[in-house]
Amino acid sequence: MRKMMLGALLLCVGGLLAQSGTHQNTFTPGQIKYGPPPPFVAPGAQLAVMEGDPTANAGDFTIRLKMPSGYKIAPHWHPKRENVTVISGQFKVGMGDKFDEAKMTIFPAGSFAYLDPDMHHYAMASGETVVQVHGMSPLQFNYVNPADDPSKK
Repeated sequence: MRKMMLGALLLCVGGLLAQSGTHQNTFTPGQIKYGPPPPFVAPGAQLAVMEGDPTANAGDFTIRLKMPSGYKIAPHWHPKRENVTVISGQFKVGMGDKFDEAKMTIFPAGSFAYLDPDMHHYAMASGETVVQVHGMSPLQFNYVNPADDPSKK
């Protein structure tokens, strides 16, 4: 399953990296190229690879995820630390195995959080929201309930 998820991410990342044509290490907001997210992320969001390769076996990566208001990410966990900065909008995050909006904390633009490996969490955009995620490759999503994995629907 992880190989399939990584393969899907590789296809999406490869397409986004190919869009740039050349290596770029500085970006203004208008230069950021968003594309569709990998299949294991629910449709509706857009993803931009800022640096690195989230599908690599090692190394740093930075991505941005642009989400419409109300966009939800089901309970999941990552095997490596996840570092999240809210660029715009409000990002609501809850901890645990069950999505419960009443138990979520609101993080406005400018907020930062990190989640240690294996921490079960879920999220939701309040207004159009952009978050930046950075960490060590490979980026992996493991849904608490496998039926929540959008690539299986």
